[in-house]
Parts: sequence; C-alpha cells; structure tokens
Amino acid sequence: MLDRFSPATREWFLGAFSAPTAAQTGAWEAVSGGDHALVVAPTGSGKTLAAFLWAIDRLTRTIEPGAARKTSVLYVSPLKALAVDVERNLRSPLVGITQTAKRLGTEPPVVTVGVRSGDTPAPERRSMSKNPPDILITTPESRFLMLTSAARESLSEVTTVIVDEVHAVAATKRGAHLAVSLDRLDTLLPKPAQRIGLSATVRPREEVARFLAGGRAVSIVAPPSTKKFDLRVVVPVEDMAQIPPKEPGLREGSAASSTAPEQGSIW
Repeated sequence: MLDRFSPATREWFLGAFSAPTAAQTGAWEAVSGGDHALVVAPTGSGKTLAAFLWAIDRLTRTIEPGAARKTSVLYVSPLKALAVDVERNLRSPLVGITQTAKRLGTEPPVVTVGVRSGDTPAPERRSMSKNPPDILITTPESRFLMLTSAARESLSEVTTVIVDEVHAVAATKRGAHLAVSLDRLDTLLPKPAQRIGLSATVRPREEVARFLAGGRAVSIVAPPSTKKFDLRVVVPVEDMAQIPPKEPGLREGSAASSTAPEQGSIW
C-alpha cells in the first residue's frame, strides 16, 4: 500500500512506524481510488494521520513552486481544541517528509497550514483570506462563516475535505448544518471535493456514511478491533491464606493514612 506514496513520504513513514495499521491500509485503499471514505476505528488506530498523510502527499506532488494557489485541503473538526491533532498528525509529518525529501536529493514544495476558529483574531482571518494556506484547520461554524463572506473565494480550489469526529455531529442539528455547508462548498468547486470522514466506533455505519456524503457512494473502512486488557492482581502479602497478625499498637487505617499523598501533591 505504501508504494502509492512518493519516495519521501514512504521513507518517512517507515522510519517513524513499523507498519501501517489496518485502519490506515483500508483508508488508503479507499481514497486512492478517488472514493469518498468513512473510516471507523477506535482512538489510537492512526486514522487521522492516514487522512493527513494522503493529503500531504498529494500536495507535494501537485504544488507548483511560485504559483499562486488557494486552500486545497480542508480539515473540519467539531472540537475547538485542534492544536494536538495539528501538531501530532500534520506538522510532524510535514517536517519529517520535507527533511526526508532533501536527504533524497529533492527540494519539496513548502506546504502551508492555517487554523481558523472562533478564537482567531480578525487580522489573522483577513490575512488567511488574502493568502490562503494549503491546508486549513477549522470548525463547522467557522467554515460556514467563510462560505457566507468574501473568504469563500479562498476555498474555491478545495480538493479534499476531512471531517473528523463525524459521529459526534451526525445525529444533531449541528450536523445538519454541517451537511448543508458541505454541499454549499461543492457548488463553488470545479468538481466536488473528496470527503474523508473519521469516526470512533459507531452504528449504523451506513447512516453515518450517508450523512457524510449526502447519499453519494461511500467506501466504509471498519477493520475489526478487539479490546486489550492489562489486568494485574496485587496483594499486600505473599500468601493470603496466612495473613500475619496485626502489630501491637497499630490502629485500624493508620498504615493507609501514613502512605497517602498529601493534599496538593502529584499522584
């Protein structure tokens, strides 16, 4: 599956991870054919990285150095706290792939990233409208505001929309609003954007897929997953059948209180 990526992307991934997860392999199989895709997998399966890595690799192949460009990849999350996802799943691969490409003797294009939410200052929002980032991280509400203002021109070349935490909004009024905005975005584009939905384990998957793509065909990627438990039994004595007698003068609970952390300490 990794042979579908550029040499720099492939080498960076193999240097950072032992192998793709089942969710990543399934996601890349679906999106490489141009399909809309819904990836259903638990936290830690690498599904967000899978979506970002595919988008990054496409950008490094298609960006023309020096040419004026607009936003190509739109990442929409209903969660306002986006910094962790951006750092772990986007900025780190960008830096790693760039350094790997240089080591392989090529000069990769600079892929820019922007974050727009309700907390973004007005001067920064205006700057992003004039000089759109290649990848825009945003919320459903901020994206709606962009579509209803002059900033929508910065979205007229979007090719990929990644909708994270799609299960959190699929059955809500907020989700209905998001679905309408997705279709409004498509009307601005030369061709509808490829939609990649990321979800925790959810049922029925078909309903979430229908929500994601507005009834269009969707490839559902849902590899089987099993919970792993780390269970240990810890006892205070070697043999519970031979509990030693209580020491004279030791009051009930005093041993526990002597080892309890003080208030305000780190536990």
